[in-house]
Amino acid sequence: MNNLKAFALMSGLSILLVLLGGALGGTNGAAIFFLISLGMNLFSYYYSDKMVIRMTGAQEIQESQAPQIYAMIRKLTSRAGMPMPKIYVTPSMQPNAFATGRNPEHSAIAVTQGLLGILDQDEMEGVLAHEIAHIKNRDILIGTMAASIAGAIAMIANVAQWGLMFGGFGGSDDDDGGGGILGTVVMAILAPIAAMIIQMAISRSREYGADETGAYLAGNPQGLSSALLKLQAASQRVPMEISPGVAHMFIVNPLAGFSLASLFSTHPPVEQRVAKLNLIRS
Repeated sequence: MNNLKAFALMSGLSILLVLLGGALGGTNGAAIFFLISLGMNLFSYYYSDKMVIRMTGAQEIQESQAPQIYAMIRKLTSRAGMPMPKIYVTPSMQPNAFATGRNPEHSAIAVTQGLLGILDQDEMEGVLAHEIAHIKNRDILIGTMAASIAGAIAMIANVAQWGLMFGGFGGSDDDDGGGGILGTVVMAILAPIAAMIIQMAISRSREYGADETGAYLAGNPQGLSSALLKLQAASQRVPMEISPGVAHMFIVNPLAGFSLASLFSTHPPVEQRVAKLNLIRS
């Protein structure tokens, strides 16, 4: 199923970029952007995890630097029958976490600096179990690819917007099929929104699945539900300087309350997630 989702994501990217290329440069632009989409699909499959790590400013840590985190993750991955992922810490003081990679053998878990001082042991295990569940359920490839693709689309849209400010791209409604100035404006606005819609279609259901699997891995659903409530409250108070293109990777929306990007949240409401966890507990 996740392989089909990855194929659908790649196809959506290709269609979106061809439309954007056609709006910017007619038939030639569409052909060029189709080739760009092929390169981006290949890159996003093999290297998007490294791109996400770089975009979040995460740094790999060794066991001597965080022995408790390593011990928790080693216990949880043993229960899940998975190899040990690489572990990273991001410099943000907003408590949050994410997983990335294309499969369990090439995976990583990143926690923010702010997460390390706000949760008790059960809550921390719940958060880490949620991220390990994303790896076990093999849906991190989808989220990781969406992050790199959304970032690339946003950059292309920004190029289009700057091009308009400095006289456009010379595209008018000519015989070459160019979408003209209006088409460029529309695609420059809609491209990043379309990327977020792709993320939303992929991300919302996977959060419920990771919550459920994580609760069973941790053996204590209450730890995760308590952590989710704490992280949601903190995300409203503590900003995170991060690209909207990677927001869907985190366990709770890192942009809640601080950006128009929160209108395009890829996360289900925390209250609904906690309610589902309470059903597991009962």
